[in-house]
Amino acid sequence: MSYDEGSTPPPPGWGTPPGPQAGGAPNAGAPYGGQPYGQYNAPPPGYIASSPYGWGPRPQEHPNGTTILVLGILSLVACGVCGPFAWAMGSKALKEMDAQPGTNWSNRGNVSAGRVCGIIGSCILGLSLVWFLFVIGIFTSIASRG
Repeated sequence: MSYDEGSTPPPPGWGTPPGPQAGGAPNAGAPYGGQPYGQYNAPPPGYIASSPYGWGPRPQEHPNGTTILVLGILSLVACGVCGPFAWAMGSKALKEMDAQPGTNWSNRGNVSAGRVCGIIGSCILGLSLVWFLFVIGIFTSIASRG
């Protein structure tokens, strides 16, 4: 192994594979249960490192997660009619997620948030319809008297 003139030489043993250490124990002091640095068992295909518990399955997204969240937000902001759809789709998606307990869902929070926004939007829509019918009833009764 070579190094540039003027730089410090590498430490003793640099570049040699780890072997029996002092005391006769192979790879004593090496991480990963005695395996040298940089050498460890690769995870099975389709698995990633998930802290702090080691290897786990890749997270999956529910295909309707973004749609449910968008419908729920729209039901609050612009179009209350979207609320019941977000509520129903969110409930269905959460049931599908609960039916597969071993699956790591990455967008469960989005689905839950969209469902809650859909519930609130549906309640606002219902109250608006009741208020609208109440106002129509008052105007109808005033018009019929006058």
